[in-house]
Amino acid sequence: MTRFHSSRTRTTRLSASRRALALPLGVAVVSAVAFLPGSASARPASIPDAPASASVPSASAASSADAVSMSYVVNVRPGKGSSARVKKAIDKAGGDVVIAYDKIGVIVVHSANPDFAKTIRQVKGVDSAGATRTAPLSAQSDHALGAERTLTAEEAKAAAGKAAAGQDELEPLQWDLPAMKADKAHEISLGSRKVTVAVLDSGVDDTHPDIAPNFDRRASASCLNGVPVQKDNAWRPVAEESDHGMHVAGSIAAAKNGTGVTGVAPGVKVASLKVAEPATGLYYTEAVVCGFVWAADHGVDVTNNSYYTDPWLFNCTTDDDQKALVDAVGRAARYAERKGAVNVAAAGNAKTDLAQEEIVDKTSPNDTTPVTRTIKTKECFDLPSQLPGVVTVSATGAKNIKASYSNYGKGVIDITAPGGDATRYQAPNPPAVDGRILSTLPGGKFGYKGGTSMASPHAAGVAALLKSTHPHASPERIKALLYRQADAMACTDPYDYDADGKVDAVCEGGKNKNGFYGVGMADALDAVRK
Repeated sequence: MTRFHSSRTRTTRLSASRRALALPLGVAVVSAVAFLPGSASARPASIPDAPASASVPSASAASSADAVSMSYVVNVRPGKGSSARVKKAIDKAGGDVVIAYDKIGVIVVHSANPDFAKTIRQVKGVDSAGATRTAPLSAQSDHALGAERTLTAEEAKAAAGKAAAGQDELEPLQWDLPAMKADKAHEISLGSRKVTVAVLDSGVDDTHPDIAPNFDRRASASCLNGVPVQKDNAWRPVAEESDHGMHVAGSIAAAKNGTGVTGVAPGVKVASLKVAEPATGLYYTEAVVCGFVWAADHGVDVTNNSYYTDPWLFNCTTDDDQKALVDAVGRAARYAERKGAVNVAAAGNAKTDLAQEEIVDKTSPNDTTPVTRTIKTKECFDLPSQLPGVVTVSATGAKNIKASYSNYGKGVIDITAPGGDATRYQAPNPPAVDGRILSTLPGGKFGYKGGTSMASPHAAGVAALLKSTHPHASPERIKALLYRQADAMACTDPYDYDADGKVDAVCEGGKNKNGFYGVGMADALDAVRK
């Protein structure tokens, strides 16, 4: 199954993952990879600006050379007492604690001992433990991710001339807003500035004119290697890094300020939690855990997760290492929800039926050499999209049918939203010219991307509007409203996206709940009505 989470312009052994759920220009979507933006290399354990919920040891934590070290998560009973006891065993087993998230009982460890996980699993008080990657901490290469297509000056000028009163200059090119009635919603409400959506991704350029008015610096940080850092605007993408997170942020909350594009919830705030490594574009467990915990402890109302946790496309609870990753990310996601956040995630771009009993995975692990394996879906999970409580989003194109690449599956997909598709498959009505999603890029630019990575922030934006309308509602209530207000969509039958006379996928279920669209299209207009 592929995930095209972010759009890489070229593939490598690492990029053959599914990183971002974003698709390349004009590409229907290959099945097996999703690339995402990256973050940074391994960090030492000196940790400025660590959250109150994390206990940080002295700087002895990176004593082992990263060239031979591996990264692990060790899961224990929440609380400082359990963590303190296990830390002694970690040290004895040759591990260095990088950071301990005591509130959820997840400890991030570096160790050069090849038997570290096996040894620490035998320790009393350890629930699970496993390596978060199959490559050493130093294994990184520079393969920058590029935008699928940057908006041209001619297109921008033409769109500006067609903008109606009250529209931003490029809004005529955003077919996705009326597809979910966001344009009508904005006549009633733009959302509340008391609501923040955290983008767990490759970083956000908060100097962009469409992002700066709504950026929440207090809730932003870099979480590379599992360690939260705010110093030196660490949440921003670095030079040559993926623009995936920036595109996602614009779809959620690009300001309605007369210029540029408009987000689904242009009046709410957006925060950047950098969880993807810049050089490789990989999203490792320790960074994802850090992102959820930081969001929870900083009052975030919605998290958007347009990625899957590397290096495994599916993490199987029958494998000791992968079980630990499921445990760690699951604890962090549940903690965020308990603290008030609605977690929204992209379903993936491998055009795969996730409801099958078995799926062949040829892309994992994606940080070393992939091996072909057949996984059982009852015991193997895409993280975080298949965790309990997470809103899983499929993608539609401009013709309002499932995007060619989008994953699907009855009982797996919760809701759908515009993610775009190749223009030759689903061309938008004029004045829009591209079948993908137009949004913000670093450096004040704009560009098109397509993928379930783009659909997820549209649903997250609607969740933010709901939270704005119902400020005291719990995450459970917001999700219930999101599902109840969605516009039901019947199965597309037959589904032949390329019109070649062959059925490309089979949708199961009824109009109100099916494998392609879940409960239907997220409805922004209903979200702002009392």
